[in-house]
Amino acid sequence: MKLQVTKVGCVILIALLAAACGGGGDGESASAPVSPGPGGSNAPPTIQGQPGTSIVAGQAYSFSPTATDPNGDALTFTATNVPAWASFNQSTGAVTGTPTGTDVGTYSNIRITVSDGTASATLAAFAITVTDVGTGAATLSWTPPTQNSDGSALTNLAGYLITYGRSASALDRSISLSNSSLSTFVVENLSSGTWYFAISAVNSAGISSAATNIASKTI
Repeated sequence: MKLQVTKVGCVILIALLAAACGGGGDGESASAPVSPGPGGSNAPPTIQGQPGTSIVAGQAYSFSPTATDPNGDALTFTATNVPAWASFNQSTGAVTGTPTGTDVGTYSNIRITVSDGTASATLAAFAITVTDVGTGAATLSWTPPTQNSDGSALTNLAGYLITYGRSASALDRSISLSNSSLSTFVVENLSSGTWYFAISAVNSAGISSAATNIASKTI
């Protein structure tokens, strides 16, 4: 495998082995009472939830905590450090909004508190990171296979499957290529960070070869 990186993208050379086609989003949650009821007669409410901690500019963000009160009291919510691009619902505790490209950054120490009028509880502080729309690209190049895993000639190559993702152990995105004559492809709209890639050959029966070794590119 040969990895060539340029400022605007990268070229990742991946050799597909001859054994081509066999035979033919964090945030934490907590329920932490802040103030008990008088004389212990009022049990405080609880609040929990797992807020999203990252969002791409232009996408909608939404988080609603779950709060309960042992006494069945009416609950109200307050919040601190909510981003300017988001709105807060005092009746539900929901944080919603759609950041733009000018909102890229990390918004820390966001806290949501629920109260029954006497006692309260606060969700563990969390942060939301707004990332820019992906502008990076990686150019993948490979050598088309010519043999099946049993050594016979590969005559029914139909295309390729590119898998990629943020973790080498979780290539959770894919691109299907139905053109068997391809030997290069540009994966676009990659945001900043490290991306991992692998390629499999696919025959006309829909059978995929084993994936190549994983290559990586940092945008």
